[in-house]
Amino acid sequence: MKRPGIDRLSSIEPVAAFLEPSHSELAKQVGSFCKHELLNETEPQSDKEARTVARKWLKLVGGKGVLSPLALEDLRGFCLTREAIASYSPLVDAVVAIQALVATSLQLAGSKKQQALWLDGIVTGQIMAAFAMTEPEAGSDVAAISTTATKDTNGWVLNGQKHLISNAGIADLYLVFAATSLKAGSRGLSAFLVPSNTQGLVYTGTQIAAAGHPLGQISLDDCSVPSDALLGSLNGGFKLGMMTLDRLRPSVGAAACGMASRALVESLQHVTSRRQFGEPLERFQLIREKIGRMSTLLEAARLLVYRAAWCHDQGKRITLESAMAKSFSTEAAQSIIDEGLQIAGGLGVVVGHPLERLYRAVRALRIYEGTTEIQRLIVAGELLGSQPLGNRDKQS
Repeated sequence: MKRPGIDRLSSIEPVAAFLEPSHSELAKQVGSFCKHELLNETEPQSDKEARTVARKWLKLVGGKGVLSPLALEDLRGFCLTREAIASYSPLVDAVVAIQALVATSLQLAGSKKQQALWLDGIVTGQIMAAFAMTEPEAGSDVAAISTTATKDTNGWVLNGQKHLISNAGIADLYLVFAATSLKAGSRGLSAFLVPSNTQGLVYTGTQIAAAGHPLGQISLDDCSVPSDALLGSLNGGFKLGMMTLDRLRPSVGAAACGMASRALVESLQHVTSRRQFGEPLERFQLIREKIGRMSTLLEAARLLVYRAAWCHDQGKRITLESAMAKSFSTEAAQSIIDEGLQIAGGLGVVVGHPLERLYRAVRALRIYEGTTEIQRLIVAGELLGSQPLGNRDKQS
């Protein structure tokens, strides 16, 4: 029996109003890549395996030109890419996401020399990147970053610790955020490009993530970098970090939509093949209500994501649209996947089931690149334009 509604889930038609004709061909190319390369991808069974596999996938996606929308600064194209990849492999999506963070920072603030040295290698998968902002006492509160960068005659000396860093221990290049003006809060942060072989940069341990991608800690112990390691302007690190996150948050939403779409497809296949009490599950009204709500949430999330990406590609500032898209789509995806697992019942919690893997993978999307709560504060700030009570960093 033909079910055209299922085909709609992988179609760009629902968001076509925000796309160009060239995006249709891109969607076909990325879809073909996923079906041929990622269809039978399995989750690594150990951190060591995850680190090896992450490198392999990076070289593959880079070598196949999958990251080309990054080079073109085509946010809609990058959203289409992440949505397709995430529906097949949360691990490969995580690899792509980290490359995008550092590549985008280089595009926004890098000198011609810095871009020539690093950018092409990141986009082609020859250089693995890491975005080192988070610290044990500085997550959402970026102004609390305690890693310092002190000027000396040869450049800068970095000291501090970073944790929950994707690709820690396997990256070739770290984008490190550090305080260059103490007691200046977020206005005293700067960003530095630090190659992994720099003396004083030490990988200090693995942190095992629920979704099974490389995560860990690094320390910077009198880590010396030259003056031209500074990315962008002195004390401009906070602004650079926020501009980078603004640009890429819609793509986090796109990845969430990809995971949610996969969960919905799995659910539709389950309810049309599974029988209970002598009837197919698809005949039960409660199941139909769940499917109706899941599909509506997904459609709304995709529209917010591609509206934000479209606004960016038109040259507009997208702080508001980006925060709305990221917060709504990740929360919606969590709800869709949770409902899908509920529909699958006991099978859904068996390790290795697609819904079990998606359930673990989607949870991080509501946290990284700005929690849902922070996104909602950003939305309110854009609408009200005033600082909330209790904000200790009055200068940010």
